[in-house]
Amino acid sequence: MVELQHFLENSFSLEGLSMDLAERLAALARPITAKGGAILFEAGDPGNGCYAILEGSLKVSIMSVEGDEQLLAVMGPGNIVGELALLDGRARSATVTALKPTRLAFIEKHAFERFADENPAVYRHMLSIVGKRLRQANDVLAARSFLPLPGRVAQTLLQLADSFGKPIDNGRILIHYKLSQADIANMAGAARENVSRVLNDWKRSGTISRISGYYCLEQPKLLEQAATL
Repeated sequence: MVELQHFLENSFSLEGLSMDLAERLAALARPITAKGGAILFEAGDPGNGCYAILEGSLKVSIMSVEGDEQLLAVMGPGNIVGELALLDGRARSATVTALKPTRLAFIEKHAFERFADENPAVYRHMLSIVGKRLRQANDVLAARSFLPLPGRVAQTLLQLADSFGKPIDNGRILIHYKLSQADIANMAGAARENVSRVLNDWKRSGTISRISGYYCLEQPKLLEQAATL
């Protein structure tokens, strides 16, 4: 699977896997497609492997006992989901749902373990992914505890730009995924009306804009400053 091989070479860590390891790991994967709205796995399901997103998008969420959904992340091509299952053997910690038709590559846990036991460098790459995800989770927790609402909204936009951002002219970043204010509010842990006021203030000041329905970060550094504790 040439497409997955390229993905693994460039996305498994900042350094990337060697071409040889990427080729051999890609050979373990099988292609999967998911329709929009399809649940890939639910919290509590057995952790049987991980998924590389080749095309499309997924949302990661948890449900309260009252049935309220908390959106944790929206992920696009170049991301991996379910990687914890490869390391701790525990049940899924969140529910992952396809937001639109999505193509994935699935690597089964036992096949990965056999391969990684023979090639320990792969474990180091996986740990770098888990470490990055843990840092992101810590940032979100700290933001919820200490940042005012504008900082939490800024953090959410920057996280979305990390997954879907496309650099355009003059340092601007287009979030190439159409999001509603309700989606942003859910991720920021705030009421939609309050988030709407923040976004409208930033539009008026030129900090962000909308281009063909996409959010554009006109001044990313101002958002980074707002999101800093």
